[in-house]
Amino acid sequence: MNRLHATFELEPRIPVAAGAISHWCSAPGKRAFDLLCTIPALVALAPVMLLIGAGVKLASGGPILFRQKRFGRNEREFECIKFRTMTRSAGAGVTQAGDARVTRIGRILRKWKLDELPQLINVVRGDMSLVGPRPDLPEFIAELDSSRRERLALLTPGITGWATLKFRHEEELLADVPPKELRSFYVHQVLPRKSDLDLDYASRASFWGDLRILLCTVAAIF
Repeated sequence: MNRLHATFELEPRIPVAAGAISHWCSAPGKRAFDLLCTIPALVALAPVMLLIGAGVKLASGGPILFRQKRFGRNEREFECIKFRTMTRSAGAGVTQAGDARVTRIGRILRKWKLDELPQLINVVRGDMSLVGPRPDLPEFIAELDSSRRERLALLTPGITGWATLKFRHEEELLADVPPKELRSFYVHQVLPRKSDLDLDYASRASFWGDLRILLCTVAAIF
């Protein structure tokens, strides 16, 4: 796991302080910004999403969408939706690069983050925001210390965020972890670091900060 450990050494821990979360994180303006961006995007991307859905169905059969309960604001669980990228028999868990459960079309969708497009519907519903901590499994969040968990519960999960950018090659990094240690390593090493990055940004979040993260996300993909 030398490559993974080296990466973490370059990404120092950010202390979890008891400081306040930025007002922007729950401001009506943030919600308005989400809707102003998301609704036109859904309309514009509808043909693309229909093509992707048809491709998933033709390539692997079974359901087009993958639905899973995730940890949301105020500790409320919600159904996060994505295009299905794994075999129908794949269970929940952490994914590594080269995971045999990922389908051929799934690898393409994951590379270009196209599997995340249905989460625009989650944003319209109010379950998610464009920018915020990535929603994780409730069982993983439950293993965080109470300080991190309680502060994460104040935030609306996002499609992208500060930690998402920093850990955009997470699957490749986790490829060095033995499968039997994967869950434990993610929950006790990776997730706390991601949470600290998201909480650090949340303490100073702003409209311009969100806009910068969105632009950096697009640049990172292409």
